[in-house]
Amino acid sequence: MRLLISVLLSVFVTTGCAVSKLPNNLSQAIVNSDDLTTVKDGLPSYLLMVDALTLTYPKSESMHLTAATLNGAYGGVFVPASDTERKKRLAEKALDHAKTAFCLYDKNACGIAQLNGVELNQALAEWDDEDDVPYLYALGTAWASYIQANSDDWLVVAQLGQAETVLKQVVAIDPSHEKGTALLYLGVMNSILPPSLGGKADLAKDYYERALEAGAEQNLIIYVYYASNYARLIFDQSLHDSLLKEVLTLDPYVEGYTLQNVYAKQQAAELLASSNEYF
Repeated sequence: MRLLISVLLSVFVTTGCAVSKLPNNLSQAIVNSDDLTTVKDGLPSYLLMVDALTLTYPKSESMHLTAATLNGAYGGVFVPASDTERKKRLAEKALDHAKTAFCLYDKNACGIAQLNGVELNQALAEWDDEDDVPYLYALGTAWASYIQANSDDWLVVAQLGQAETVLKQVVAIDPSHEKGTALLYLGVMNSILPPSLGGKADLAKDYYERALEAGAEQNLIIYVYYASNYARLIFDQSLHDSLLKEVLTLDPYVEGYTLQNVYAKQQAAELLASSNEYF
């Protein structure tokens, strides 16, 4: 693997065309794989390679977007919950890359994460075009993941409203982006607390339902989070089981979503198996 990375780096660094294609091609190869184990074992090497390329091409927006996506995905899916420090490091790296990509895309976005709620809401009005969505989405999702990884730090948790504001801007421009994943994030954010503690269950359910509609039965992870973060929160076993059973009947092979869907099916089976014990 080390030799492979060396060869790839030498080719990519000396070939402009290859460099421009690497981020997209690499991401596509990963997200279209149906082998979770191979991706889990191989992704750290690719993370190092992409990190090297962001250093070689520090002004490349696409490199930083890819680095944000891969670091966030690896930390969120493959790093065990017990390894909190590693999750935090990867989430922070993903967020840094997302901020850098947005800043390179538009210098007015530099420092946007330091704005308070009102200032951020006003500033985001500047980015209301389809071309802005990938940068807003990368920032919002990486920020949300960073907050989740640092849920033991109330100063970080306090940033939840800002991350939510960014994702709301994505949804305002294109609610179907990434087959409803921005809506899914908003659903998760609003189902952190049960209604008895001030949680916004009705709002969360609306986001999940809209996410399912946007996902068009192709983004299976929506069903899993709807079941695990909402149905379990309000103790609705009927909804919980129906969502998970539907996941198990759907085809995971969707361009750009296969890896995620295979993971969703795995998680759905585990959640369904523990349903009677939980409820």
